[in-house]
Amino acid sequence: MSNVIPIDEEYVYDGSVLISQTDLKGTIVYVNRNFCEVSAYKTDELIGQSHSIMRHPQMPKAAFAKMWQRIASGQAWNGLIKNLRKDGLYYWVETEILPIKNDNGKVTGYIAVRKPASRKNILEIEETYEKMLEQER
Repeated sequence: MSNVIPIDEEYVYDGSVLISQTDLKGTIVYVNRNFCEVSAYKTDELIGQSHSIMRHPQMPKAAFAKMWQRIASGQAWNGLIKNLRKDGLYYWVETEILPIKNDNGKVTGYIAVRKPASRKNILEIEETYEKMLEQER
């Protein structure tokens, strides 16, 4: 029995904003209703899980390494991400991740806001991600 994920089927959603919040290690502590609807996970299936539960196999590790480097330093990060739904479909999102800081300026977690990515931006980033994946192989 094959464990292959159908990666040629895209899930397209409306302009709803998807929100998630994680701790410093990327463990999910909050998701909004839209996030659950688009990802096909229930809230209790996501809370306590690593955000990488939705990592699509066609996303290069280097893209996430750059993202983590930036947000861990207390800076915001913006980019396009291809996420994997629970049912095996995927969806593209324009993502902004902001560090959450306490009163002393120490980063205590992260909040991410996502919206549907445009076709133009997806086509542009797919080539870049493919080159990055080739380097990782």
